[in-house]
Amino acid sequence: MRKIVVIAPPDSRPGFALAGVRQLSASPDELPVLLRQLVRDPLNGAVIVDERLATGSAREYIRELDRRWTGLVIVLPAPERAGAVAEEDYVLQLIRRAIGYQVRLSL
Repeated sequence: MRKIVVIAPPDSRPGFALAGVRQLSASPDELPVLLRQLVRDPLNGAVIVDERLATGSAREYIRELDRRWTGLVIVLPAPERAGAVAEEDYVLQLIRRAIGYQVRLSL
């Protein structure tokens, strides 16, 4: 069974670890190196990245991984970026990516 890894800023609490998911801390500069290490391990099937870390070259590398890695890289919206519209847009992006089709979501 493949594993899920979460990468968050050092100041974040280990909330995902409480759910049994491996949680690592990194700065935006450390993210690309850490991602390279994680995608080399065949046991890792999904990497969740806190949006605050995915800047500049890290975001480009995540796009590259989307195209060539067999696993899944998910950029999770930052906690302080609250709002139903932002959350709905992100959910729609995930659904569109999973099924390859635009959907209209009514809540």
